[in-house]
Amino acid sequence: MEADRKNYYEVLEIETNATPGQIENAYVRARNAYSGDSVALYSLMTPEECQNILSQIEEAYSVLGFPDKRREYDRLRGLNQSLSQLINHGHRSHPTAVVSHTGHVHHPTDAIQYEDFSSKSAESKISKLTAIQKFGLDFKEDPDFDRKIRETSEYTGTFLKEVREYKNVSIERMAELTRVSKTHLISIEADDVKKLPAEVYVRGYIYQYAKVLKLDPDKVAASYILHVKKLKLAK
Repeated sequence: MEADRKNYYEVLEIETNATPGQIENAYVRARNAYSGDSVALYSLMTPEECQNILSQIEEAYSVLGFPDKRREYDRLRGLNQSLSQLINHGHRSHPTAVVSHTGHVHHPTDAIQYEDFSSKSAESKISKLTAIQKFGLDFKEDPDFDRKIRETSEYTGTFLKEVREYKNVSIERMAELTRVSKTHLISIEADDVKKLPAEVYVRGYIYQYAKVLKLDPDKVAASYILHVKKLKLAK
């Protein structure tokens, strides 16, 4: 079967020994990155491509998100042979159902401790003041550099780093706000094409990166992807 040949861990960008909570977090992060306005506005990605990625994400979680299916998946591939012991002896807690973009409700088994996502509902109701404090940028404006940003047509990793530092956003804070690992952010800013993940993921990362810096996410994502393609051709 085609499904048997897919590496679901790679689809969700997680390690094979990821905990149930990490799997759920990765699923939610990936789903959010490729649904809604996070992807629909990409000038380099068709709706069909978006749907294909989302389908792969849903398929991966439908297996890895459930202990019995994950054990069987791992058994057939010789992975995590000691994982069943970890799962069976994990602490019990109230499981959290996850609703997919298609409306399907995933109900994790109560034998696993899943991260409580009730806080996400509370976070959606935070006051505007709190949101401004969390996502607002505090930096000294430089008219010349602002003009340079407006006139820039090619966004390279080096220039993105300049903008980030100009707007006083640390790499740690960028990772927190975008939910993108520091490792990927550093690779993006270094234009290290060998360490960058698949192009579809890079688009999502750049889109979120640009939103944090209050840049045009469509323009920046399209420009950076084109830049990366040029670098690969030059190799």
